[in-house]
Formats: sequence, structure tokens, C-alpha cells
Amino acid sequence: MIRVLLVDDHAVVRMGFRLLLQSNAEITVVGEADSGEAACQMYLELAPDVVVMDLAMPGMGGLEALRRIRARQPQAKVLALSAHDDLMHARRTLQEGALGFLSKRGAPETLLEAVCTVGAGRRYIEPSLAQKLALSEFDGGSRSPVDQLSEREFEVFIRLAGGATVQKIAQDLKLSSSTVGTHLYNIKQKLDVVNQSELTLIAIRHGLIEP
Repeated sequence: MIRVLLVDDHAVVRMGFRLLLQSNAEITVVGEADSGEAACQMYLELAPDVVVMDLAMPGMGGLEALRRIRARQPQAKVLALSAHDDLMHARRTLQEGALGFLSKRGAPETLLEAVCTVGAGRRYIEPSLAQKLALSEFDGGSRSPVDQLSEREFEVFIRLAGGATVQKIAQDLKLSSSTVGTHLYNIKQKLDVVNQSELTLIAIRHGLIEP
């Protein structure tokens, strides 16, 4: 039996995932969390076999929750879900230690396959993305300047590109405004931009946010 912790800030989405997952007799949902903070706490309490976690949530995002869970338990099996199916989100998430990455745009049955695969301790990447990742690793010269960003800088970059203020990001990530400001400065230097509008254009161009 694969014991799953569902993490998504939308109750209706969690309900749909629960019904889908429990249609497989080998999977049971042992808990639900609506935030990254709750996910970290419930992971310690429930010790699930697999965490199915949305990356985009208010407050502590899925990437930070993944980072904290694995800091406590390096063997944690996390399947990350994203509304985006771009290489950058997939690569960053896998680098942080997720065992699987799945786009929410995929067919429902792929979630069942992904959970069973990750539950068995094997990596699962959506086939179309897996091919793109393999090709991008082979063609190392095609990397984007965005790949220069550290994990934290990338997280701040995505939020800035989405229109969040420095103060809001500091609150969500539990950082000081000055620390976020330092990240913003480094991001602008690495991407050679001067304002937030240019950051947004870069994110849209790379398919990281919707226009």
C-alpha cells in the first residue's frame, strides 16, 4: 500500500486527486495539506510514502517545502505537480530532490502511474518533458541566462515576474525585505535587466508564467 500526503491549496483539486488516487486499491491518501508549512508538519506526523505536492501555493511554496522536508528526511519521496510544463521548473525541482515531476495538464491516469513509480523509489518525469530534459543536457550550449540563478533567486524571480512586491515576497518566504532586495539586485545583474517589467517579459518568453 502506498500512503500518500496530498498538498495543494485548493480543496476542490485535492478532492479530485483523492478520488483519482484511491481508485487504485494500492494507494491510500493518509492526509491533506493546504500549504507548504502544513505539509512540512504533516510529513513529520504521518511519515507518508509519497508526497504529491503542488509547487505554486501562497506562503511557503512547494519548492521551499520540498527543500525543508528533504533537509529533515533525505529519503523523502516527493512527486511535484506544476501548472507549467517547461524545462526550467522541471530541472529546478529535480535538482532540489523531487523524485518525480508532473504537469497538471497531463492526463489523469498519468498521476496514478507517477505515484506508483515514485512510491517504488523510481524517478518519474512526464515523457514529453523527459525527452526535452535529455536533449537540453546533451546540448549544454543552449542554456538560458535564467539557469545562472540560484534556487532562491529563481524562486524570487518567479514571484517578481508574477507581480509580487518585495515586501510580499519577504512575507511569503519568511525573509527580510533587505534579503529579498539583495536577491533582486543579483537577479537583475545576472539577467541584465533594469526593472520588474523586463523580468516579467523574460519569464513569459521562457514559458515560466502565463502572459
